[in-house]
Formats: sequence, structure tokens, C-alpha cells
Amino acid sequence: MAPLQSVMQIAVVGAGPVGLALALLAARRLPTARISVFDARPLDRDVGADPRTLALSLGSVQLLERLGAWPAEAAAAIRRVHVSQAPAGVTLGQLLGHEAASVTLDAAELGVAQLGAVLGYGALLAPLQAAWLAAAAAEPQRLATRFGTPVAALKALVDGVEVDAGIAERFDLAVVAEGGVYAEQTRKALVADYGQTAWVGHATLAAGSGGVAFERFTADGPLALLPLPPPADGSERAALVWCVPSSADPVRDLTDAQRLALLRSRLPADAGELRALSPLKSFALGLNAERSLVQGRTVRIGNAAQTLHPVAGQGLNLGLRDAYALVDALQRGGNVDTALARVAWARAPDRWSLIAATDFLARSFTWRVPGAAALRGLGLAALQAVPPAKAALARQMMFGWR
Repeated sequence: MAPLQSVMQIAVVGAGPVGLALALLAARRLPTARISVFDARPLDRDVGADPRTLALSLGSVQLLERLGAWPAEAAAAIRRVHVSQAPAGVTLGQLLGHEAASVTLDAAELGVAQLGAVLGYGALLAPLQAAWLAAAAAEPQRLATRFGTPVAALKALVDGVEVDAGIAERFDLAVVAEGGVYAEQTRKALVADYGQTAWVGHATLAAGSGGVAFERFTADGPLALLPLPPPADGSERAALVWCVPSSADPVRDLTDAQRLALLRSRLPADAGELRALSPLKSFALGLNAERSLVQGRTVRIGNAAQTLHPVAGQGLNLGLRDAYALVDALQRGGNVDTALARVAWARAPDRWSLIAATDFLARSFTWRVPGAAALRGLGLAALQAVPPAKAALARQMMFGWR
């Protein structure tokens, strides 16, 4: 079997953030590999207009900086994360003006400038795509761009993968990075429908809480406000992810004014004054995961390998770590199959710890067990009281399982 540093043919299926990051990293660190990026999206589509919001960990920001594709001016730094449990009733802590059932992760306490950052999907995808197109233009014999070319099928071969994108072509390795949302995906080996809906949009707040990401555990489900770059009027904007039960959705039938009032009642006082909400869009939530990233010579990364509940906001970060680990294993040498086995083994702890944690939290909001909310709150308070445990959690949120 040929060594990795000979001419290896790699197909990357999906030109979203994870696929493009992998392609750029492979182009730099595997200088003899030939890399083709396929995507059904036409090249002339305006990717900068995509309104979705992404939360990136510090490790992801650092990777994108090294790739020369981090748009710092379009991102809002997360300098503190505040996680709290909403009480079932009025507590002594509230009467005294503070939240007892909460934990705060602070970048300054951890010796870093930021814990991560938040930006629009289009704001991230545009520089990644520009960087890839520039690399492909500089090395057209080695790097190929196949936009507007949907991949119809992948066929396993003894020593590679046949990629059918109108014409069947053989590659040594196919990396699938086409994710999509849970409701539209083909079901994988592990599936759980949480019976929950995420309402997403933007909120406008009075100035005062910039750089803080809030996550609130409510009776309906988790609720998150993530900082965004401020608009010109001096107010503050935040991305909203509001998870509720689908069968008894308290948000769906409300007017904009009613949604705003309900959201105000759900948030902690530290979040500040909520002034307005954008129109909200809804998405069904569930777990859809492969048992392994590797199946023969096909590797699935990002949402193509595991679509998670957004309670921890780690889906994209997990995908970028998948991409980094794959390229790192290929760069180490040996043969392709040995490298892929190394990836499957190395990524398992990070993948399964996050899959298990998000699955447990997502299911916990469906339990109608007396005291469940109190137990979550007690866990947060205990974590806040043990600085080493809190620091360990912060490091895992920033860099994944190491």
C-alpha cells in the first residue's frame, strides 16, 4: 500500500465550514496530496448572506486563525459564560439579589483573552471559501474546486472510494462533511428524537452585558443568549436559542410582543434589559450519530458524523476537531488504513463524552421527576464551589477532550 506522502487522492464532500477547514488544512500539511472539494451549492451563491449563528470555542478560533480564515472584525468574543438553573419558585438567593444555582466561567480567571467567539455562518464561510479558492488558484494541478456538483453516491472499493458526481471517480479517501439539520438528515446508527423544538433568532438588549454568554436551564428546556457584534446604534445584540417541548410549545402561537414578555420572564437578571426580538425560526432537535467516524475509506466529520442537541453549543467545534485529527493522522505517515484506525480511536473519547453529556441534558428536560431542576441547580452550585473542576470544564469546552 502506498505511503501517505505519495500522491494521495482525497475527496471532500461538503464545502461548509468543517469541509473547507479540513481541505485547507490538508492542502497545507499534506503537500503532495490531490484534494477535490465537492458541493451542490453553486460557486456564485452569496454565502455571506446566510443568517445562521455559530458559537466557536477558543481552540476553533485558534485553528481558523492559523488557516488565515478568521474574520475577527465580524465576531464577538465570549469573555464569560454564565449557566444557571431557573428556580421553580422564588428562592432566598433571588430575594438577596443573586443566583445561587449557577456557575460562571471567566476568561480572565483562566488566563486567556476569550473563551470563544460568536459570529454569523456566512461571516465565517465567506473567508474560508475565499482562502480555499486562493489556494486552488495557486495550485490548480493539485487542488480542485467542484462547486455546483452534487455527489450522488459513494461506493466502497478495496483500496479506496468511488465518488459518483455525474462521473464516477476513484479516490483513496472520501471525507463527508455535508451536515444539514436533524429533521432533514438520513438516519444514522444512533438516533433519538428529543421531542423538542429550538426557536432561533436575534435579541436586542440594553448595553451592559457585552461579551457574556448566558445559558438558562428552564422547565421547558435550555435557553441561550450569545453575544454578537454590536450594531451602530450602541445597543447590544445576542443570538437566541430557545428550546421548548414540541408537543406543548409555549412559543409557537404567541405574538412577537408576547414572545418578548415570556422570554424576559425566563432570563436571569444578569442578562440585562431585553428590548426586542427578531422573527424566530424553528428547528426540530434530536441526536443522529454514527458509531464511528470511519467506515472503510470513508470518513464522516462534523454534523455528517454526529448531530447533537445545541445545549452545549459544541457541534461545530467537535467537527473542527474531527478535521484536525484526521489531517494530523494522515500527516504522521504509514498507510491510509492505519491512519484512519488511529483517527477512529483518538476521536472516540471526545466524541462520546460530548454525545453522552448532551444526550443526558436533553433528556433531563423531558423528565417529570420531582426535584430534577433542583438537582441540576445543585450540580451547578457545586461546580461553582470547586474551582479545579470548573477550570477543567472550561478547558474541555475550549479545546475538547485531551
